Amino acid sequence: MTGTPITNEIRRLRFDHGEMTQQALADACQVTRQTIIALEAGRYAPSLELAFRIARTFGVGVEDVFRWSA
Repeated sequence: MTGTPITNEIRRLRFDHGEMTQQALADACQVTRQTIIALEAGRYAPSLELAFRIARTFGVGVEDVFRWSA
């Protein structure tokens, strides 16, 4: 495990949505690109607010983006 028991589908969802860049997702969610990089790598667990922002950006539920794997 790399740091958090929360896994995610962000990279897959970005590519499923027109190969969205990390920067475009960061801009849509009002965070830095470095935050998106850390999330995708599993080094960072998002706040609840950020989890909802990411899910809404993709038009899916939070549980379609994030999984608790503890």
